[in-house]
This record gives sequence, C-alpha cells and structure tokens, in this order.
Amino acid sequence: MDDDVEVDQKLVENMRTQGKELIPEIQEALDQYFDEYEVLAAEMPLYEPIEGEEEYVFKGYIDAVVKTADDKIHIFDWKTCSWGWDARRRSDKMVTYQLTLYKHFFAQKMNVNPKYIETHFALLKRTAKKNRVEFFRVTSGPQKTKNALKVLNTALYNIQKKCYIKNRLSCTAGYGCKFYKTVHCP
Repeated sequence: MDDDVEVDQKLVENMRTQGKELIPEIQEALDQYFDEYEVLAAEMPLYEPIEGEEEYVFKGYIDAVVKTADDKIHIFDWKTCSWGWDARRRSDKMVTYQLTLYKHFFAQKMNVNPKYIETHFALLKRTAKKNRVEFFRVTSGPQKTKNALKVLNTALYNIQKKCYIKNRLSCTAGYGCKFYKTVHCP
C-alpha cells in the first residue's frame, strides 16, 4: 500500500463489523430468491482469450455461480454499498457491462449457450436497517453483449495506441471523482 494514502481506520472497522453481520443474511436471501438452487462456484476465475486479440485476455472473477432447477445458470456479482443503488446506477451501462462480459466469457469458457445464463447484482447494504441483501437481475442479450465487446475492443485499441481518453462526463455524473478539480486532474 502507498504510504501517502490515508486510511480511515474507523471506516475499516465499521466495514468489518457490517460484513460479519451481512454474511449470514446472504444464505437466507438466496433461499428467498430461488426455490431450489445449487452453488456451482464462488470466486470463479475467468482468464479467457478475446476474439481478435493476441496480446490480451479477459480476466475477471465471478463472485458466485448458481444453477437452478430449470437448468439456468445464474452469475452474481456482489456489490457492497451503504443503503442501495438508485435507478440510474442500476441501469448504468458501464456498470452492467461487467456482468455482460462475465456472461460472455463464462459461456465461452464453459461452452454453455448464453441464452441459459442470467446475470444478477447482489447488493450488500452495509447501513440499511432491513432488506440488507438485495438481488436484481441485469439483462444481457446479444445486442448488449455486442455493445459491451465493442467497448472492450475500443479500450484495448486505445491502450495499444497509447491513446488514454478521459471521459470528463464521468467526473461529476452521479458518483463524483475525488480527483475532480484537484492538482491531479487539471
């Protein structure tokens, strides 16, 4: 860790305590979300070739893979937050593309038809008083997959060309950036 990074020890301790309280609630929430299910994997690594790319591979870790009685595969990504996500965050394509790419490369790795795979975020709400574990489905059909792969390939092209583009719209949009209007971001 960098020596110049200030760590809020109180926040760290609060998160540890909140995490320990949340963990038992995950099983109960899964039991309510699905009638019957089997956990196939946790922290499943993806290290898959990207079509048309020799120099790069897609690397990621799927937090949970679950199979239901209807033979569907469900990919989950855990997200910790304080109280939840608003509608804008839930539908932000740059946020949801993560699951879309997980689905694509999971299907590639496991040789599974993508139409049998569904994707979900699992919000682990640290400060909420009730419903502290919330699942919601994120659709990722063929067109969204095509769009996500295009974003990925565009990023790789720009990296290869050393063309680092800053999307200044994301500096203040919704989540903000701690470097906005500082010496680190002129």
